[in-house]
Amino acid sequence: MHSRLPWFPVFKVIFIFLILSLVSPAARAHAPCSCCDDEQLLTLTDPPMQGPDVSNLQLRLAQLGYYIGPLSGIYDSFTNRAVVNFQKEHGLYPLGQVGPATWLALAQGITIASNSSGPAPPPGKNLKVVVDTERLVLSVMVDGRVYRQYPVAIGKYTSPSPVGEWKIIEKAYEAGGAFGTRWMGLNVPWGNYGIHGTNRPWSIGWAASAGCFRMYNEDVEEIYPWLPVGTPVIVKGPYTRPNGPLRPGSGSPEVVTLQARLREKGFYIFGPTDGDYGLMTELAVREFQLHEGLKATGVADIATLKALGFEIDAPAP
Repeated sequence: MHSRLPWFPVFKVIFIFLILSLVSPAARAHAPCSCCDDEQLLTLTDPPMQGPDVSNLQLRLAQLGYYIGPLSGIYDSFTNRAVVNFQKEHGLYPLGQVGPATWLALAQGITIASNSSGPAPPPGKNLKVVVDTERLVLSVMVDGRVYRQYPVAIGKYTSPSPVGEWKIIEKAYEAGGAFGTRWMGLNVPWGNYGIHGTNRPWSIGWAASAGCFRMYNEDVEEIYPWLPVGTPVIVKGPYTRPNGPLRPGSGSPEVVTLQARLREKGFYIFGPTDGDYGLMTELAVREFQLHEGLKATGVADIATLKALGFEIDAPAP
């Protein structure tokens, strides 16, 4: 009797491989995104569902006059009642379940106020993106001048957008879900953040995301071919105050603040404020410590932070 390789397990392996090969690299690359939840069916549960999708739902219902309450991100009975009332008045089954049909109805009537459809920037010019988190505006800069400006959504107070100096490190087409139709990922060391489109167009112009920068799909599609990987992205906004020692090898919003303060004092000249406590930051800290008569450890301890002018609540060790 001849031994044979079982064909069914082999077929299963081949089938799984083919299925995985059809999944876009972008979807695999940023599945655990810091700033976006996958679209889900929202409904009243015990304990209640919560997250960015619920916050966006509450925001849109409030804009339309159906919801009066905090944008808590919790799908409670008040949110459910608002959904039911909206569904009743828009010819939907008033079950309080928010699926594709309800999301689509919520998006009706959105006016896109942008100045797109212009020509592409001249080739060979210096490109840079600047995001102003106070004005909620993204500017494409060409040779230091504003070329185009677009409205954006930024992170909520509880999940702020990353302030600092970043670069685009990946680009991908999307299928139109939570990331809209385009994605441009940034090199933020403490999470997966990016510039992308959205299927929640009503959130543009609000602090509504979990940290990413949302654009209208039409706008992100316009700038997408202009910005190659490596394009600088400067995010302006309030810094996060350090409240404890910062050490080499760490990455955080507080490190961005440390780098910015060292730059102000002339000790961090060549490196970006990218939140990465690498060699350049360590050398700058050492130089500052020597200048202040402190022990040159390269660690931004409490004494060093106070010498830099920070008010520290935590007691010195």
